[in-house]
Amino acid sequence: MKTDTNLSLVIMGVAGCGKSSLGAALAQRLNVELIEGDDHHSAANREKMQRGTPLTDADRAGWLASLGGLLAQHSRVVLTCSALRRHYREQLRNASPGLRFVFLDITPEQARERVAARASHFFNSTLVDSQFATLETPVGEPGVLRVDAAEPLPQLVEQVIAWATVADPSQTPEAA
Repeated sequence: MKTDTNLSLVIMGVAGCGKSSLGAALAQRLNVELIEGDDHHSAANREKMQRGTPLTDADRAGWLASLGGLLAQHSRVVLTCSALRRHYREQLRNASPGLRFVFLDITPEQARERVAARASHFFNSTLVDSQFATLETPVGEPGVLRVDAAEPLPQLVEQVIAWATVADPSQTPEAA
């Protein structure tokens, strides 16, 4: 297993894609810290999302800066973060050279269904469409693995670990 360089992963995608589940499973398997991105939203951002108001780039700026600061403190960590726009991902990459992204790809219908089923989460299910409207796919960016969010969690974990532990992730056939 690769241990000499950065083994930091961002598990990304729209709400309901399974970031928290996959992130927790990967952090446990890789024996690294998990940073749950949702835990670092401001109270104002949480309130907006509860009301069904989409966040703007300005709303996300402090959140992304905080996450970047946390990434900069670790060389081995799993972060869950929507990272919907390319410039958000670039900000995180700048904080953690060698950072890799796992894009949990999901259909809008699947995401709406999953978000509606979460009773205890602050995210309002009416925001799913705005997340898809904001999403700039990372497919084709360096250091990105696209996975099908509908696959079983154990299969996703194995796929990500196989990709994340090779020296050059762009050389694997699974890379996006």
